[in-house]
Order: sequence, then C-alpha cells, then structure tokens
Amino acid sequence: MPHIHILTVSDRAHAGHAPDTAGPRALELVSECLPEWTADGAIVPDGIESVSSGVLAARDRGADVVVTLGGTGSSPRDLTPEAMETLNCTELPGIAEMLRREGAAQTPAAALGRGRAGIVDRPVAGAASEGAPPAGRPTVVVNLPGSLRAADQGLPLIAPLLGHLIEQLSGGGDHARH
Repeated sequence: MPHIHILTVSDRAHAGHAPDTAGPRALELVSECLPEWTADGAIVPDGIESVSSGVLAARDRGADVVVTLGGTGSSPRDLTPEAMETLNCTELPGIAEMLRREGAAQTPAAALGRGRAGIVDRPVAGAASEGAPPAGRPTVVVNLPGSLRAADQGLPLIAPLLGHLIEQLSGGGDHARH
C-alpha cells in the first residue's frame, strides 16, 4: 500500500503560535483522492535543514510521496525550494508548472510560487555497475504553498499522477496505457 507524508513547513505552526489548517485538510484530501493510500503528517519550521531533514525522515519511514505545504513564497524564511536542491532531486518540472498554471487561473498570486517537484534517490540505470553507491528508496516530493486553497487545489491535481509515477520508479508502469 503506497504511503504519502504531508509535511507542513511553518515557523508559527511548529512553535504552536498558529494552528496548522492546511496539513489536516491535506490529509482529508488524501483519504478522498487516494483512498487506497496510507497517510501521516508532521510540522517542521521553515528552513533548508529542517525541510530536507523532514523529507528524508519521511522517506526513511517508507513514504513514497512527500507533499510539503509552505515555504514556497518569496519571504526571507521561504526556503522550501532551496531545500529541494540539497536533496539532489531529479526534477519533475511539469508538475510544478501544472500547479502554478492551474493555481494562477484561480488567483494571480499563484504565479509567484516557487514550488518544485522532484524525485529523491531516483534509481539510475547502470549506476551500481559503474561503482556508484546504491540509491536509497525513491521518494517523490511536491511543494505546495501552505494554504487551505493550495491544498484544496493542488492535491486533487497531483493525485491522478502519483500511482503511475510510483509504478515507474519501481521499474513498472505501462507507458502505453497512460
């Protein structure tokens, strides 16, 4: 059974100064959009190290997908996209482009989002035979803004893609069917 982890990125929610509303809503949407998946969530403060550590901890606990909520804007503490760089992700630019395009159709401010999508520890054909260390468990990471609206719009958009993407990462997936 695939597993998705919702990682809320917020200094205020992590410190208990504000409620996390997007995280619980995202978990509700997972149960609606991906009923065969298991899900859990956590809150981390803004920052490169906290986000990358949160993603890697979720991966190590078996998450196939991590959706981050928050840290994608342009304020000084919005560093979630920079955390993606430290994770050595294989980019999935089409997902981020789709999320911005569809979000901008609802609110022009979505065009300001810096969210990214990628695969952490993507298996590379032939890497083991070339002496490279084996990759860890591949995990898809998608960054969404930290709002209820972003969760309501973003999760239903990515949900239909995730099963096929996970199949492909495990060496399966029929391209002709999709």
